[in-house]
Amino acid sequence: MSRTYFGTDGIRGTVGEPPITPDFVLRLAHAVGRVLKRAEDRPTVLIGKDTRISGYMLESALESGFNSAGVDVVLLGPLPTPGVAYLTRAQRASLGVVISASHNPYPDNGIKFFSAQGTKLPDQWEADVEAALLEKPQWADSATLGKARRLDDAAGRYIEFCKGTFAHELTLKGMRIAVDSAHGAAYHIAPKVFHELGAEVFCIGCAPDGLNINDKVGATHPEALASAVRANRADFGIALDGDADRLQVIDSTGRLFNGDELLYLMVMDRIAQGQRVPGAVGTLMTNMAVEVALKEHDVEFVRAKVGDRYVLEELEKRGWLLGGEGSGHLLALDKHTTGDGLISALQVLKAVARSGKSLAQLLEGVQLFPQTLINVRLQPGQDWKKNERLDTECESLRRELDGSGRVLIRASGTEPVLRVMVEARDEQAAKRGAERLAEAVRAG
Repeated sequence: MSRTYFGTDGIRGTVGEPPITPDFVLRLAHAVGRVLKRAEDRPTVLIGKDTRISGYMLESALESGFNSAGVDVVLLGPLPTPGVAYLTRAQRASLGVVISASHNPYPDNGIKFFSAQGTKLPDQWEADVEAALLEKPQWADSATLGKARRLDDAAGRYIEFCKGTFAHELTLKGMRIAVDSAHGAAYHIAPKVFHELGAEVFCIGCAPDGLNINDKVGATHPEALASAVRANRADFGIALDGDADRLQVIDSTGRLFNGDELLYLMVMDRIAQGQRVPGAVGTLMTNMAVEVALKEHDVEFVRAKVGDRYVLEELEKRGWLLGGEGSGHLLALDKHTTGDGLISALQVLKAVARSGKSLAQLLEGVQLFPQTLINVRLQPGQDWKKNERLDTECESLRRELDGSGRVLIRASGTEPVLRVMVEARDEQAAKRGAERLAEAVRAG
C-alpha cells in the first residue's frame, strides 16, 4: 500500500521541514481526530514525548488539532514510547500518540500512534488518516471543542507497571547495573526501575537538555556504556535509545549483546522454566545463527519484514509470544503489547538471576554469523530497483555463498538510504561482499 507520509514507524523527518512542521502536525491531529470520531462520539487521546526541544512545539500543535476536531487530550510529558502504549490501554483511551524520532539525533522528530489496546495500528488505519488529510477540515463548534489536561503521575504508573513484569520471587540485590538512557524519555524512569528492584545503579545519559538526545550515548552508541561499566565495575550495562523501546546489553567484560542474541536468550529462558515455545519471530535482518540454534530446540523461526510492527503482526497471526530485531526491539506479548527496552532488560536480568549463570554462559548455544551492513545514501530520484549492476552482483554473490550466508538489500523507511547487508560464516567474505554491493549502488 502506497503511503505519502507514514513510514515504517509513523511519520518522521527533520523539524521545520515538511512534514514535521507545526501547521502539518495540527492538520494531522485534526485528520486523526476525524477518523476517531467515526467510531466514537467523544474520543480521548494520550500524548507523550521524548526530550527533544521540538517536542514542546509539536505537542502544542497536536493538542490544538485534536481539540479542533472535538477530541479530548491527556498530556503525559516525557515518557518512553512503550509507557504511552501501556497508559493508553490502562486509561481506556481511544488512541496513544508519541512525539519522538527514536534513535535519531535531536534535529529530527516524528509522530507515531498506538491503538486503544496499546498496539501499533494497521496500514489501513494509516491510509484512512492520509485520506482524511486530503479532505477539507471540519472544525468543531465552541460547544463541542475538545479539552486538555495533564496526567501528573504518568511516570510513576509506568514504573510500577515495569516492575510488575519482573518475577516476584526474584531480586536484583547484589547486582551493579550501569544504565544509559540516551538523554531520552527514560532518563527519570529507568534508574528508578532497577534501583527499586534492588540493584545498585550508575547512570549516564540521564541529563537531557533538549539537544543531546542520542548524542554519543544510548543503544546506538554503546561504547559510552562500555566505559561506564568498566569505570564502575558494574555487572551489567543497560543501553536504551531515545524513546526507550530498544535495548542493548553489555556484561562486565565489555561484551555487547544485541537483540538477536537477547531474543534467543528469552526463548531459552522460557524453555528452561518448562514453558512451551512453539516459535519465535525475527526479521529479514535477524542473524542466521539464531534461526539455526532455535531449530535445534524445535522452535520454529519465522522472518517478518523489518520493523517491530511487522514482527508483532506475525506473532499475533500465529499466537506466539516472543519476537524481535537485532537493533534491540524485543517483544514479549505476555508482558506488554509492544516492544519495551526496560521490560526486555528485566527479562534478560531475570534469566541471569534465576539461572545463576552469566550472559555468555546462557548464550553458548548460539554463535552469530559475521554480518556487514552498509548504509548507502541515495541521491534524489535514484531508483535502485532498476540498477542492473546491483542485480548482477547480488546474484553472483548468492552463488558464491552457496547457502552458507545471506544477501539482503532494502530501503530504509525513515531516511533516504539503502541498507546493504551480507552475512557469511567468514567475516572477510561478508565485508568484501557488502562493499561490492555498496559500490554497485553508488555507481548506479
